[in-house]
Amino acid sequence: MPIATPEIYNEMLDRAKEGKFAYPAINVTSTQTLHAALRGFAEAESDGIVQISTGGAEFLGGQYNKDMVSGAVALAEFAHIVAKKYPVNIALHTDHCPKDKLDGYVRPLLAVSKERVQRGENPLFQSHMWDGSAETLKDNLEIGQELLAEAAAAKIILEVEITPTGGEEDGITHEINDELYTTVEDAIRTAEALGLGDKGRYLLAASFGNVHGVYKPGNVVLRPELLKDLQAGVAEKFGKPAGSRPFDFVFHGGSGSTEQEIATALDNGVVKMNLDTDTQYAFTRPVAAHMFANYDGVLKVDGEVGNKKAYDPRSWGKAAEKGMADRVQVACANLRSTGTRLK
Repeated sequence: MPIATPEIYNEMLDRAKEGKFAYPAINVTSTQTLHAALRGFAEAESDGIVQISTGGAEFLGGQYNKDMVSGAVALAEFAHIVAKKYPVNIALHTDHCPKDKLDGYVRPLLAVSKERVQRGENPLFQSHMWDGSAETLKDNLEIGQELLAEAAAAKIILEVEITPTGGEEDGITHEINDELYTTVEDAIRTAEALGLGDKGRYLLAASFGNVHGVYKPGNVVLRPELLKDLQAGVAEKFGKPAGSRPFDFVFHGGSGSTEQEIATALDNGVVKMNLDTDTQYAFTRPVAAHMFANYDGVLKVDGEVGNKKAYDPRSWGKAAEKGMADRVQVACANLRSTGTRLK
């Protein structure tokens, strides 16, 4: 199937929310990791989201002349071609973008999609993320209003992060402390500024103790039940029926979460969960195994010629793709999206 149209993406998110499941959002940094993500979704019979961070886009732009926009555009164009052979719907998304990188990343990409839409085509990306968690909530939401209007005009969904996620992601660092929990007041101010769909659809990355990266059990206290309080507080404030879930939530820093924590988050309106750390390891681990097992083949030891079949990137690349694809399937199972693809 081709990359999801705006209509299909909206339907995907609606079905996830109604069915209380979420789509894994897999960070990719190359055409090979893109294929691994697509393969994992296809084998799980799950639609999904592929995303590119600012650092990933810069890497994709090449080390000779680093450029985030060309890297993101190139991979997106590649994805529009190769995704057609996978029997699932895939949305393309850009991950965390702080204020100082908006002009060099999200705004130019919005302009690309706006031009495509004006020509009668679909946008290049289906959603973009604005990470204003390092700003005051007032400034965060003011920029969010501007970006939401631009995104809606280009048939794109905006993701906003209103309060910090701990740990480090592409140079954005937040301490692990009590500020990692969004309040009902924060949620109400967000709805007042961005609306509840009337100004354009957006995904909300609220904080409930989330931390990016790798952490050992006990170092982080996740409280996914907090999301229920946020939904209820906003529903009451805006006259929505009791039990309604006004927000489409995103789960950041999901690596290492327990199945129960994930289940609680899904029940409370999470429709997208980011995965990067776990899939990075799943991609790299088979490569390490290959190198250790074929040490004298991948290296020209003691003047020997090595073994071309061992150091051919395809030999270890295939194992890396499978390792990451397998991890994507696990994510689909954990998020209840397995077997839910749109026909």
